Amino acid sequence: MCGRFTQHLSWEELHRLADLIGQPRNLAPRYNIAPTTQIEVIRLDQSGKQLTPMRWGLVPLWWKKPLKELPATFNARAETVAEKPMFRSAFKSRRCVIPASGFYEWTGERGAKTPHYFSSPDGRPLAFAGLWESAPNPETKELMDSATIIVGPANDWMSRFHDRMPVILDWNDASAWMTGGDPAALLRPPPENALQEWIVSQRVNRSGVGDNDPALIEPERLGASESA
Repeated sequence: MCGRFTQHLSWEELHRLADLIGQPRNLAPRYNIAPTTQIEVIRLDQSGKQLTPMRWGLVPLWWKKPLKELPATFNARAETVAEKPMFRSAFKSRRCVIPASGFYEWTGERGAKTPHYFSSPDGRPLAFAGLWESAPNPETKELMDSATIIVGPANDWMSRFHDRMPVILDWNDASAWMTGGDPAALLRPPPENALQEWIVSQRVNRSGVGDNDPALIEPERLGASESA
């Protein structure tokens, strides 16, 4: 799964990678993003690729109950995303890319878990495969955009830490993911050298803590492992 990630990105960098359109804007850095908060999402509309703020946790068009009763929809499983009622409509026609600077995962036993941070070895943003939806907020009736990150089986390198991971696209495949006729073909684990890793502070365990603190992603101790 992917339950916490980071976005410390620049509009200019995303423009180069994804050929964004629209007015450039300053993007506030986020270092401890938790579900139901707002994230930056790249989606395609009639004019091109737009960077749009959305709720992290997809709300399907047919959902009418209060949001607090919505099951966890911040992740969608790659194996079932085309069939699950929560996601199948968005999978057909509303695929997106969620840019990320990195993400967190935990190892160890309950009550003594160690947080790890994962990012691209070359420092470029990661491109998570995602889905988006636009639907009325059941409580306010205002139109609300929301999104989910697709997760799939871990590659061999990641399996040392967890058996699941976000589906990470090559940026060259971003357009095909959003517009192509066979999106399932892109729901595969990334190359073994796609990520690096190190241990970080347990402060990240508490959602909302350190969201604007870059120290949260710094290595916690000497000897933290990185990818070979």
